Amino acid sequence: MPDAFDAVFADLRTVMLDQASSMVVTLDAPGHLVLKTPWNEPGKKEPAWFGMVQVKKAYVSYHLMPLYALPALLDGTSPELRKRMQGKSCFNFKKAELELLNELTTLTRRCADAYAGPLEATGC
Repeated sequence: MPDAFDAVFADLRTVMLDQASSMVVTLDAPGHLVLKTPWNEPGKKEPAWFGMVQVKKAYVSYHLMPLYALPALLDGTSPELRKRMQGKSCFNFKKAELELLNELTTLTRRCADAYAGPLEATGC
């Protein structure tokens, strides 16, 4: 893991673990964290993906899969945080900025609340 991203990964890992405490950690290794839901994905025999934090070559990625399934969770997201988006559910960070971390904390909590039960319960 590049030393430059150690602190960024640590901050993002903390946000994910603190705000999605009802999710199940399936991988927690240096530079890579994966969380899945405590329930099986509808129509499948395995838990749904919730989120991931991973160190890449040029940034640290922060994935929130509920954003893919429920894009309305992004309503009210600042243009600054949206600039960090790649695709529908991933944010890329080269450094940790307090304002963006605070907003990401709130967004992660909303995603965790939305995924507190099976998708059928969320109206999806």
